[in-house]
Amino acid sequence: MRLRVRRSAYEQMLAHAREEAPRECVGLLMGGAGRVEVALPLENVSQTPHRAYRADPGELLRALRKADEIGLDVLAVYHSHPVGPALPSLRDRAEAVWDTLYVIIGAAISEVRVFRLPQGEEVELDVCE
Repeated sequence: MRLRVRRSAYEQMLAHAREEAPRECVGLLMGGAGRVEVALPLENVSQTPHRAYRADPGELLRALRKADEIGLDVLAVYHSHPVGPALPSLRDRAEAVWDTLYVIIGAAISEVRVFRLPQGEEVELDVCE
């Protein structure tokens, strides 16, 4: 399995991680036909945003409704680990409730990995034009 991401969406996701550091960022990757076209940043409302993420529920619901209106699917959830590697934490595995892919951006912003959680299976990432 592989996650294909349009370069502009990939860059937007990385910019969001940079802007939010040292807080974790969170957002959705949306598209169709197995290819991410849009990165949608969401507000992290976690009580401990420097080590956890929780998307604002109202913002998340509006994003899901908008995606449905314009015919996009949620292909992945992304978040950052500003002081750690791009590997799923125990919390990431425990809180992975959506049947989708999870993209993790490590402290070295260039380190980006994709996983199917909670299983932990790594998925190939393909950044394309």
